[in-house]
Parts: sequence; C-alpha cells; structure tokens
Amino acid sequence: MSLQEQRILPAVRKMKDLEKLFKTSYTYIVLLDSHIGQLKTIVDLGRANGKKLLLHADLIEGLKNDEYAAEFLCQSIRPAGLISTRGNVITKTKQNGLIAIQRLFLLDSSALDKSYTLLERTKPDFIEVLPGIIPPIITEVKERSGIPIFAGGLIRSVNDVELALGAGATAVTTSHTALWQHYDQRS
Repeated sequence: MSLQEQRILPAVRKMKDLEKLFKTSYTYIVLLDSHIGQLKTIVDLGRANGKKLLLHADLIEGLKNDEYAAEFLCQSIRPAGLISTRGNVITKTKQNGLIAIQRLFLLDSSALDKSYTLLERTKPDFIEVLPGIIPPIITEVKERSGIPIFAGGLIRSVNDVELALGAGATAVTTSHTALWQHYDQRS
C-alpha cells in the first residue's frame, strides 16, 4: 500500500484543524478522538475534499473497539483505513481491504517482544511505533518485521521527524500543526 510518498501524516483532534488540512497537499490524514455519530459525515467531507482518512478505532467515542466495530467501520463508514492496538481490529480491517495500521506502544523489552508476536499474527500494512523518538527501535522493528513503519508520539520538532525518517520510518504521525505546515508541499 502506498501513501503517495507522504512523509507526514497529520493527526487531528478538532474539526477546525481538519478543515485547515483540506487546503493542504496532504492526502492521508489521521483522525483522533472522534464520535460515532460524526464519523460518516467527516469521512464523506474528507473524501469530497480529496482526502483519505485513517480512523483511530481505539479513540472513537460510543463504539466498542472490537472486530464487530471494525466490521461496521469498514463496511458502513468506509475510511481509507483503521489504526488500532488490537489485533482483531487489524485482522478485520485487512479482511475488508482497508489499510490496516497496528499501533504499538514500545515501553520496554517485554512490550517489544510481545509486539513481534502480534505482528506475526496480524501482518498489518503498516506499524505505528510509539514513542516515535527512538530511532534505533524504529530501525530494529522495520528490519525484523519487514513492514513499513510510522513513527508517532512525542514528535515535536523537524529534527525529531528527520531522525525518525532517517531511521527508516515511512512517515511520521504528528498533531503538531507547525510540522504540518513545515512539510506541506503547498507551503
């Protein structure tokens, strides 16, 4: 799956930020902190503006994060893809032909080892590694899994972005609007 060489994945929490992103060169946008009642309208609005939304399934209010919720999102809402920490959500997303992004919180060696086991089972299209400011781990996960990596969490500066990309990340997810502006092709 290609992200059309997009190196920054803006992660939005507020509608006003999403509306600003409609005027940028970004095609893929991560939607955080949404409400089930708003999803269809938001995804349709994004599509109408030439944007492909990646929904963070774990952060949708009013929707339990399980394979049934993933099935509903994939078939009724039809975003470009789903992000989740849950393996069953990733599996269901892949079955429905959407982009599946396995989010991993790499807090220690034990979490890293458990993540490798999970990745062998789910085989996501992309992995989001958090925190994204640990270049050696980004490199290791990419080499060991063979799956493209997104670096996310605690990315605060251009230097953080460049270090993550230099370590092998395909893209960086960030909610920092200054980084969106810095990397926007239209700026």
